[in-house]
Amino acid sequence: MKQLFAIAFAAGLSLAAVSVSQAAPVAPVGAADDIVIQVAGGCGPGFHRGPYGGCRRNWGGPPPGFRVCPRGYHRGPYGRCRPNW
Repeated sequence: MKQLFAIAFAAGLSLAAVSVSQAAPVAPVGAADDIVIQVAGGCGPGFHRGPYGGCRRNWGGPPPGFRVCPRGYHRGPYGRCRPNW
């Protein structure tokens, strides 16, 4: 009987301690939106984190200024370079 009262007292004390503590006080919903700047994993706009933590571009195409075919040629059907004439 003494053990039952000890367990009940410990349970009541722990519940009272939990209900009094406030780890994060309640704030209005839109209050934090004005001071938070959203970035894609710390890489900035247009980039994201890769599998090993490095920054990668969001698009999969070649970088600007990259040429697939040499000058005077264009990319034809099947991805082959053909002369412009």
